[in-house]
Amino acid sequence: MFQPKYPDSPTPPPVHTHAPTDPALVRRGLPSLSVDQKTVAAVLVGGVVLTALLAAVAVTAVSVAITAVVLRSLLREHNRR
Repeated sequence: MFQPKYPDSPTPPPVHTHAPTDPALVRRGLPSLSVDQKTVAAVLVGGVVLTALLAAVAVTAVSVAITAVVLRSLLREHNRR
């Protein structure tokens, strides 16, 4: 019977080596932010001022709406006479 001829050296290892599937990610920390009392005070004052302005706009809008309803009612009564 015929015997196949085998190579003298064993099979070479594969050329490509696999990288690990879950490499360790490089984590960067957030830059440090120094907050002092002046910054906190400025943010609080700004928030109070903006809230007051928003409230003033809301009150003005309600007043204008009420005035429009009253004027429309008065004009309707005047036109009916």
